[in-house]
Amino acid sequence: MATYPKHEADRIDGVNGDGASEERSLITAQLRATANMIPAHVWYATPSGALVFVNSRIADYVGLPQNHPLRFGIDVGGEWDSHIAFLHPDDHEDTRRVWSSSLATGSASEVTFRGRNAEGRFRWFLSRAEPIRAADGTVLYWIGVNFDIDERKRAEQRLNQQETELRQVVDLAPQLVAVFGPRRERLYLNRMSLDYFGMTLDQWRETSPSNEVHPDDTERLRSQWSRAISSGSAFEIEFRLRRKDGVYRWFLSRHNPVCDDQGGILHWYAACADIEDRKRAEDSLQQENAALREEINHASMFEEIVGSSEPLRKVLSQVSKVAPSDSTVLILGQTGTGKELIARAIHKRSRRAARSFIGVNCAAIPTSLIASELFGHEKGAFTGATQRRLGRFEAANGGTIFLDEVGDLPPDIQIALLRVLQEREIERVGSDSPIPVDVRVLAATHRDLDKLVSEGKFRQDLLYRLNVVPITAPPLRERAADIPILVEYFIARFGKKIGKKFQAIENKTLKMMQQYEWPGNVRELQNVIERAVTLSDSDTFAVDEAWLKRGPCEVSHSDAALNGALLAHEKEAIEAALAQTHGRISGARGAAAKLGIPGSTLEAKIKRLGIDKYRFKSRAS
Repeated sequence: MATYPKHEADRIDGVNGDGASEERSLITAQLRATANMIPAHVWYATPSGALVFVNSRIADYVGLPQNHPLRFGIDVGGEWDSHIAFLHPDDHEDTRRVWSSSLATGSASEVTFRGRNAEGRFRWFLSRAEPIRAADGTVLYWIGVNFDIDERKRAEQRLNQQETELRQVVDLAPQLVAVFGPRRERLYLNRMSLDYFGMTLDQWRETSPSNEVHPDDTERLRSQWSRAISSGSAFEIEFRLRRKDGVYRWFLSRHNPVCDDQGGILHWYAACADIEDRKRAEDSLQQENAALREEINHASMFEEIVGSSEPLRKVLSQVSKVAPSDSTVLILGQTGTGKELIARAIHKRSRRAARSFIGVNCAAIPTSLIASELFGHEKGAFTGATQRRLGRFEAANGGTIFLDEVGDLPPDIQIALLRVLQEREIERVGSDSPIPVDVRVLAATHRDLDKLVSEGKFRQDLLYRLNVVPITAPPLRERAADIPILVEYFIARFGKKIGKKFQAIENKTLKMMQQYEWPGNVRELQNVIERAVTLSDSDTFAVDEAWLKRGPCEVSHSDAALNGALLAHEKEAIEAALAQTHGRISGARGAAAKLGIPGSTLEAKIKRLGIDKYRFKSRAS
């Protein structure tokens, strides 16, 4: 327990030699000793605010001498603001204002300031003062506690500095950045955004989104927000924002939620990148593609053959050359490559364009009926033939007949077709009278006719008659450059049917479609797009990636024809076959027959794999 000089205790109590005063002195000394044990800066003041006591922590901090009266609770008659001298000059005014208000009202107070230590350094303190009152409410004295908050204050200052620096970075970012509350409440907008809209932060907080977003995009953005708030998931959307001069520009906006530990959304952060130039470029490209398609259709009259790739241009060039003649054309190519479209294009550019074009799928007609379908029959020719019927050749008289899947014709019909090509006449079933016909024959197949000839399943003389001018329709995988144009064409076609209009095509979808092999060729592409258009509920066209993933049993025709050879060794297998056949491709002894694939397919693979077929002929020499 601390001891104090007798005269000092007498001065505190105001009496000398009184037993009661000695007891009060003892209690006061005990209170001072307790205050000195408290791990904080403790002080007492008179009702008028003058300091009468500071504990040892304060005294040692400010460097008071050991015999200083304030160490012993002696009222030295100081001023109510005498302690201000120990504070940082920048804190004088605020501290004096708070302390004077507390003294005037008799109410507790709290203030932060920087106190100077004995070495002249400053630390931050939080000072709380409480009045101690008598039973009648009179203030007997003030007790105060100063808590050292220097580390907290410095941490706050560092955080504030970091926040300021981060805000400066965000303000200078070349994007429109916004912060929203959990329900899309407007909280913050960076400087670039405020400059773009030409308003203050408070004005933006009070502005409705409908005043900034293009009317055509408002409902789409609102719906996206509603779904995101319900699911709590990030989203990305393109829309137009109005600039302060009234001009709308396109932006790509990415919205990301920030959640608490329980998964509740605290804020939404949105960053909008200006994509106006990209949008203009896309629109320009779409217009150019549309103009190109219109030019192709107008100049070439190629109906629905869409594209401008080099393989397709070669085919169309062949069509343009052969169309004016009456030569028989054999169109080769995989299923779904548009062989019938090529046939129709030949007909439309021929001298027979004003007459009929009759298409026949030879593989779809039962064997027992194919003769009647092609050449007609007489009344009573067979059971059920109640009247004469004209066949497809007669219906096409003066025009063009297209025999699709001609490789599936039975042998007896092959003989009849050979006669048509040689003699230009037919015989109806049940009649022996020839009927002359003036018909141009176009045929198509996805099968290897050379192989069928070697197997005795197709007449060689018929092949010679059909194969006057061969045209090979390239598979879609060799026409990757045409896929964007085809996608736009089919989107517009199917969208118009069901009343849907798409604003854009997802870049990921377009890239995925160009990388896919398309074993079903254009027909498969058409079906995928029709399905996506039908199921889509957005104005941005997209295709589910799972639709284009091929299963383990899903192998294209050309790959299956390699008789189980691994795709990785495809080039080696082809080169070995070419070496054995001395570079010969077609025919019974050609490399295509050895590999079990059509000659046209082998030619395409040789080109795609960069194989020099001529060097094998050199070896033979």
